[in-house]
Amino acid sequence: MSSLVETPLALPNLTIVGIETIPIRVPLDRVYRGSHYQMTHRSTIITKVMTASGITGVAYAGDEDAGLLEINEIINKEIGPLLIGEDAFAVEKCWEITRPATWNILRDRRLGLVATACLDVAIWDAIGQALNTPLWKLWGGYRREVPVITIGGYYAEDANIEKEVTSLVEAQFAGMKFKVGGLSPEEDIKRVEQARRVAGPDFALAVDANQGWTPQEAIRFSQLAQDLNLMWFEEPCQWQNDRRAMREVRSRGTIPICAGQSEFSAAGCRDLMEIGSIDFCNFDSSWSGGPTEWRRAAAMATTFDVKMAHHEEAHVSAHLLASIPHGTFVEFFHPQRDPIWHNLIANAPALKDGKMQLSDRPGLGWELDEDYINKYRI
Repeated sequence: MSSLVETPLALPNLTIVGIETIPIRVPLDRVYRGSHYQMTHRSTIITKVMTASGITGVAYAGDEDAGLLEINEIINKEIGPLLIGEDAFAVEKCWEITRPATWNILRDRRLGLVATACLDVAIWDAIGQALNTPLWKLWGGYRREVPVITIGGYYAEDANIEKEVTSLVEAQFAGMKFKVGGLSPEEDIKRVEQARRVAGPDFALAVDANQGWTPQEAIRFSQLAQDLNLMWFEEPCQWQNDRRAMREVRSRGTIPICAGQSEFSAAGCRDLMEIGSIDFCNFDSSWSGGPTEWRRAAAMATTFDVKMAHHEEAHVSAHLLASIPHGTFVEFFHPQRDPIWHNLIANAPALKDGKMQLSDRPGLGWELDEDYINKYRI
């Protein structure tokens, strides 16, 4: 009687032997204004994690312009050296090793979180390469195609809503996230009504107040919008008591509520879900420590019947949202608002019928344009 002996799978040696970063900063063509903020540049840090097998995980994460160089320093001086000699396959351990970057109470905690995310994404890219598997499949493989919305409706003197929305429909976006919260509910509803008229009934239209209104104002806007078939109302209320405030808007208004991008942790997302504040969780993996933490929030969301979205960062969010059954829309900006996504990634897939199709290339699968990096590196 013969016996079969299984031969263990020989995996590449992913011992981390080096880390390299390249911060880049790109000026925007104009100032982009939301309810209470404005953007003049788009920035990121390209992070490379080199391993003993020769596999290098490469990623970029975050759009923190003001803290760009500090994040870069945290990676190179505080947490990157701690990872040298560690096995990248031990992703949970690597994530835990970087955690002290968030413990300095005198420093903006998000700087340490973005630094952690830069390394976490690059480590996952190395793992995907080692297993010859794309991350969307490694993380769950629920779908290959994901619908895409863009972000617009910014406040500007020369804003032309009809022209903007028409161009998005023609570009085959599945929908858009429209900025509100910078005017009164009565003024902003007119802008959104115009967008809906131009887009038509099948265009997925969400609104984002960026924490711009009081609960009373947000409820009033939601009631005024009851016939507009809005997909979600994102961060409707000012930050100081927003979990309870959003719960009120959700219960008294007419639009599903979306939040999560301002949370630092999966535990913060849990609290939003547990208190009944949200229908959609748009947790940002780059602002919260990376895909490792995002996936924890996504797992909890299944127990609360909450759908997952992701704040921007399409190069990572496409893989995350495609991997799970309750993922929703990938979102990215117009090329002038996010020139990095549209120019840094040389093989970004084109939209077709409102969707992006992911490839079978291992890891993240993106090819970065070295000329673009060299042009805008700091």
